[in-house]
Amino acid sequence: MSTLPKIIVIVGPTASGKTALSLELANQFNGEIINADSRQVYRGMDIGTAKEISDGKQNGYVVRGIRHHLIDVVNPDEEFTLAHYKKMAFEAIDGILSRGKMPIVVGGTGLYVRTIVDNPDIPAVAPDSKLRAELEKKSISELAELLFKLDPKTAEKIDLKNPRRLIRAIEVAMSGESFLDLQNRFHPRYDALQIGLALPREELNRRINARVDQQIKDGLVEEVKNLAKKYSWELPAMSGIGYKQIGLFLRGEINLPEAIEMIKRDTRQYAKRQMTWFKRDDHINWINDATEAEELAKKFI
Repeated sequence: MSTLPKIIVIVGPTASGKTALSLELANQFNGEIINADSRQVYRGMDIGTAKEISDGKQNGYVVRGIRHHLIDVVNPDEEFTLAHYKKMAFEAIDGILSRGKMPIVVGGTGLYVRTIVDNPDIPAVAPDSKLRAELEKKSISELAELLFKLDPKTAEKIDLKNPRRLIRAIEVAMSGESFLDLQNRFHPRYDALQIGLALPREELNRRINARVDQQIKDGLVEEVKNLAKKYSWELPAMSGIGYKQIGLFLRGEINLPEAIEMIKRDTRQYAKRQMTWFKRDDHINWINDATEAEELAKKFI
């Protein structure tokens, strides 16, 4: 039996129902929620990141009476690294535990979840803006080829379709460290019950398509238009699914129906990559409904 403090973690692909399950468990087990979605940390990016609207009844971000953490913590033009997320998440979790409540981590960003659950070493290599500017000129295939030369172990494991991840791994490799080796040094702080939501592919795709249609009705185009008045399209935050495609539409590069179909396609592909990441973790308990999750949580607590 672990003597570490207990936390519950809910993972799964986008549109799989993580939010609804987290609110249900938080109500049942006196919990507070920690966001593990890399886009929901940004202020003003609400519709495109599928944020639940805060009811504003208490201090902080509160949804249906449940306090949420790590939502709306930075502006889209502010730097927000994995190290920033780790520090803030641990502070939030420790605060929840000190209040005698159950921390419930919820999100589909695998790296954020892994950082909380495993507490791996994070490379201490400082970002090199000059090097990054040079690397950003290269194509995805060129970045992957360079990483295979510098750090083949890492290249075999990380998402080779993620340019930001490739550039960071190259940056670390050029300092003489291996990104993968550092990530494999674990120092767990919590005893985590990991619950995974997986839906049949057809049902998940149906939910994704329906959600995108709803986001358009809710004003996604206007949200992106307003963000573009303040922030550069070149910012990493503006490259997220939904924002990038609507940006192409607003700049006249594609029409709106094309942008909508592109969002749906890219979201489906992202969900597939999320499942590939999470399926590698044997510690995740995959469930079919909320009742199974509740039983797992009862036994765990």
